[in-house]
Amino acid sequence: MNRSVRLTNYTRLLIITLLLTTTKSWAQDTLRSGKVITNAQMIGIGTVNILDTYISPEIYRGSELRYVSHSTRENGSKLSHELIHHAQLTFAKNRVRNNQEVGGYYNFQYNWIYELGKWNLGKGELNLKAGGGVDVLTGFLYNTRNANNPAQGYARLNIAPDIIAAYSFRLWKRSIQVRYELQTPLLGVMFSPNYEQSYYEIFSRGNYDHNIVFTTPFSAPSLRQMATIDFTLHHTTLRVGFLGDYQQTKVNGLRQHVWSNLFLLGIVRKFSINKIIP
Repeated sequence: MNRSVRLTNYTRLLIITLLLTTTKSWAQDTLRSGKVITNAQMIGIGTVNILDTYISPEIYRGSELRYVSHSTRENGSKLSHELIHHAQLTFAKNRVRNNQEVGGYYNFQYNWIYELGKWNLGKGELNLKAGGGVDVLTGFLYNTRNANNPAQGYARLNIAPDIIAAYSFRLWKRSIQVRYELQTPLLGVMFSPNYEQSYYEIFSRGNYDHNIVFTTPFSAPSLRQMATIDFTLHHTTLRVGFLGDYQQTKVNGLRQHVWSNLFLLGIVRKFSINKIIP
């Protein structure tokens, strides 16, 4: 009977030891393989300046509403990834305010970012990063009074370098980060009709005329910059900032631009994704 009791106790002790060892191993492997995603969901409100000579030779000015999702994926190395989505609506009128243009655009960016270095500066830390990636834009612009060429469609793909500077410090016992990001297209390809060429000619009659155009900084001098401040308030990280988005092209005898100046307000969340290594 005593031998049976001792055997049972040894078995229980062995099971407990194995469980503790396995749990500890899982925890260690989980910590070693963790990934961090920082996501900011923002709303932008501001002014817009629009010109598209395919629709009208006049400049239209008005308001813009934009949604921005900005995600950074880090895995503990110097290389990180950015995924950025922009969805924007524009409402603009001409100089005499008797005509309106309505626009809708979607922009997606995927960037590979490399950390150049970190430096202690004052009471904080300065972090510089650089990289680049793919910038895709689609959209439309509709003129509410035009009979001929009332609308224009957009499709554009760019290769765009990117630079980021972030300064982190503490103020009034709160963590604060000031961040600036600049992106400008280097090479690209876009769709554009020619001057006085209708969409009916292109798509119904098949009369293509250099409608797929390669772009450079000379034909499409554009840039997008974003300056933000992150701070914590009642356990929630808020982001406020400014977005300047200046997109323009001059191809096929047509001039186009959409210049946006927006105030940003959003929420920042950070996630840790842990992977258990068997």
